[in-house]
Order: sequence, then structure tokens, then C-alpha cells
Amino acid sequence: MSFTPAFHSEWIKIRTRRSHLASLATIPAVTALFSALAASDTGGDDFDPLFAAFFGVSFGQIAAIAFGTAAVSAEFRGGALRLSLAAVPRRGRWFAAKATAIAAPMLAVGLVTGVVTLLAGRAVLGTEAAALDRAEQVRAVVGCAGYLTLMALFAAGLTALLRSGATTLGILIPFLLIVSFVVGDMSNGIADLLPDRAGQVALHESWDGALGPWTGLAVTALWTAAALAAGAWSLRRRDA
Repeated sequence: MSFTPAFHSEWIKIRTRRSHLASLATIPAVTALFSALAASDTGGDDFDPLFAAFFGVSFGQIAAIAFGTAAVSAEFRGGALRLSLAAVPRRGRWFAAKATAIAAPMLAVGLVTGVVTLLAGRAVLGTEAAALDRAEQVRAVVGCAGYLTLMALFAAGLTALLRSGATTLGILIPFLLIVSFVVGDMSNGIADLLPDRAGQVALHESWDGALGPWTGLAVTALWTAAALAAGAWSLRRRDA
């Protein structure tokens, strides 16, 4: 089977599973809600109105990685992977189709999330939003979509490597919500190279670290590429 019908098959799997659609629908709702809450607090000399407007991405990304994880972990239940590989014997091609089927809807939802979150954040910020120029806002919307897509693919690659959705979520959720922040406060800038902290630079109006908005996303992309490569290696080396 060539790539196009393989991708079509994987896309059907995603759009026909209610759990996948629910994860995608949760992303803009959760992100906008937590961003609105963060934007309501404008105190402090280091207040960053752009990041306040996009603060909810830190929580919306949990739904994104849940989507990427679930899309791959479903293949390791009930012999589904054997059926998939029977249809597409070339495992690398099948995994590329799976990753593309994850990335396409995630990118679209990420763009919607970015726009909705920005509008919600601006509404709550009020006069504070006047300091944001158009280029910064466009960059944050695009960065939001790119970041969420990369994190979903990062989770997908890690799930293919570990062959367990529960293990993947058990690693990533505590890491993103707790470990990354603790390490960041103690690492003297080294933690800025972690996938979540690097990618979220694009959501800041200004950043004191070594990475810029696009170099930060590039670092996250390298982490994602490594996870996908590890997942593809696992699929080739281990029995279905």
C-alpha cells in the first residue's frame, strides 16, 4: 500500500474515535480558560501580557499529548497493530502515515486554539493588550499551533517506543507540570533546552534566555524528531 491510502486509513481511525475527537475539542477550551484566568492577574513588574494571554497552553498541551498518545497506543491493544501492518507491511511508511494523521488535525486545532486563546486573553487584558503589536500576536498564534503539534508528535513517538499509553502519560504529565519547572529554577538556563520550555519561548513577548521564538521551536522539533525516530526504530525491531 502506498502512502496516500495508508494515511487515509489512519485518518479514518482518528476521526471515528470519540476519545480522539474529545481530546482535540478539549484543547482550545482548556487553553482559553486558563489563559483568561492568567490574564486577569496583571500585577508585577515582570508581567508579560503576551504570555499571560497564552498561559493556558501549559495546560492545553496535556490534552494534545493525550491525543498523540491515544492515537498510537490504540494500535497495541487487541492485535490492532498486526492488522495495520498486514495492510501496510513497510513499517516506516505506516508510522509516517500515522504521524501525519496525528499532525494534520492537531495543527488545525492548534491554529484555532491560538486564535481563540488570543481573543480571550485580549478581552481579559483590556488596556494591557494595547502593548502587543500585530507581529507578536501572529507569531504567538503560529507558535501555539506549532508547539502543540510538536508535543502531540513527541508523545506519539514516545508511545511507539514504550508501547504503553499509560507509561507515556505517567512520564510526560508530571514532567510537564512539575519537573520542568523545578529543574528550570535550579539549572541556570540548561532547562531552557527541554522540549516544553524551549517551544514556549514563542509565546513570550520577551525572553532573557539564549533561545529565540523560532530557535526554541526548532529545539522542540529536534526532541520530537528524536522521539519519532526512536518509535520507528522500536516498530522495526520488535514483533507486532
